[in-house]
Amino acid sequence: MQLGFQQRLQKDITEQKQLLIQLTQTNYSASVELTNTAETSLKKYDFFISHAAEDKEEIVQPLAKSIEDAGFQVWYDEFSLTWGDSLRKKIDEGLANSKYGIVIFSNNFFRKNWTEYELNGLVAREMEGHKVILPIWHKITKNEMLSYSPSLADKLALNTSTNSIDDIIAYLKKLND
Repeated sequence: MQLGFQQRLQKDITEQKQLLIQLTQTNYSASVELTNTAETSLKKYDFFISHAAEDKEEIVQPLAKSIEDAGFQVWYDEFSLTWGDSLRKKIDEGLANSKYGIVIFSNNFFRKNWTEYELNGLVAREMEGHKVILPIWHKITKNEMLSYSPSLADKLALNTSTNSIDDIIAYLKKLND
């Protein structure tokens, strides 16, 4: 009789532990979701644009203007930096205060130190469990992207050879619905 009681008690304790683990995991997931949602809604900018200066005229300037015209707040160096600003400090502020980072990958991008710095900041935010990086491939191939970063080559990306600026804006609007 004592043995049966101990077995039932042990079974009850095991079930209670499992229930507690489930509740803890559910509450943690809900807490993370709530935190992520709250953090995203408090951001000053919708998008941070990381790019190489050589790509400004062809793709970056028209894209940044179209994003603004669509009613979004965008951190773009030409809009956000003024004479005498600390470049590193302003970039860090932009990265920290943007919901998403639009990264325009190109051969020019691959050769720059500042773009690497910006990308590292965005990757650090993604490591926290947020979807942050929105890649756009500009005049590069899958193999070039794989050579630069196999892990980033795995992300679904838009490509300027097949997507117009209007297409990109449509995707950004859909993302923010």
